[in-house]
Amino acid sequence: MRFDFATSIDRRQYASKKWLRYADDVLPLWVADMDFASPPAVVEALEARVAHGVFGYDATPDSLRHTLCAWSAQHYGWPIEPDWQVWLPGVVPALHLACLALTEPGDGVLTLTPIYPPFLKVAERSGRLAQEAPLAEPAAGEPWRLTREALQAAITPQTRLLLWCHPHNPTGRVWDRAELALLAELAERHDLTIVSDELHCDLILNDEPHRPLAALYPDLAARIVTLWAPSKTFNIAGLGCACAVISDATLRRRWQATMSGLMPEVNLLGLLAAEVAYRDGEPWRQALLEVLRGNRQRIADHLAGWPNVACRLPEATYLAWLDLRDAGLGDNPQHYLLEQARVALSDGADFGWPGFARLNFGTTPERLEAALQRLDDVLGNA
Repeated sequence: MRFDFATSIDRRQYASKKWLRYADDVLPLWVADMDFASPPAVVEALEARVAHGVFGYDATPDSLRHTLCAWSAQHYGWPIEPDWQVWLPGVVPALHLACLALTEPGDGVLTLTPIYPPFLKVAERSGRLAQEAPLAEPAAGEPWRLTREALQAAITPQTRLLLWCHPHNPTGRVWDRAELALLAELAERHDLTIVSDELHCDLILNDEPHRPLAALYPDLAARIVTLWAPSKTFNIAGLGCACAVISDATLRRRWQATMSGLMPEVNLLGLLAAEVAYRDGEPWRQALLEVLRGNRQRIADHLAGWPNVACRLPEATYLAWLDLRDAGLGDNPQHYLLEQARVALSDGADFGWPGFARLNFGTTPERLEAALQRLDDVLGNA
């Protein structure tokens, strides 16, 4: 089956956060949603459900739980159970819930930077102590890395929770086994719980499977909460549906007790879209990955003409992390490019690393090429 990833869809006719933040002449490549229509099977199922006309309280169907079990076994080699799943309205709410459920006021919540902005706000919003450790900045052509030195220096007696992003947003890293082993070792040694945000795990662009942290270290089940969602992969973020996979019963009960009354149920359309996406969306996902690989190559081609911009191309996600510190664009390069090129990127300062910017290439090849040509006019002369 052929899928359409080339037709530009007018997103300004509705209240699109991505498209209405900036003026009409700006090409928005910032917030992490894609400009593609969701899989036809998902759209058709939603149309049929809306035609039913009744939208009362819903429950998480057993069929969805079993569908996610099948997806995990097939794609990750991890045989999860239906009762391990706690469905909730999003990964960002889950991060806040984790602080409330798994720590006490004043406990340390550790995050590695750069990281997508909600991670940096969770601890303060929850009355916890925000702690940060930097990833190791890469040499030319090398990946960003997790290092023992940075983690050990950041962990204190107050540290209780580590918020982890796997694959990583914004750098696009797919962490290797040595890095994941280091994470597991330090969590056990320092009595940490890990919340592993694996939101982009179905968007690995290289030819390798995703390795859930909890699948690699089943002995650490009492320390690991895995967060999944179909939102990024199938472009259904606005439907608000995610899942916490918690194999340890005690940890799961603690999570559910805190969640009760605080977190709303997942809306019925989100639950339906998730089930159909995981059940019928694989052909569409494979086609999407080919489009994203082509878009990644377009970025590589243009980077060759940006002599003062550094970027390690992502191994996963549809996000490119640009180092603009030597590009001569001033203290706020994102704003400079917005004004001069009329292209909106995400400001690296919001990720904890000023001087960088994140570029979302989850858009049509034609639109991406137009934006890259605009950036050529500025960065090619920087």
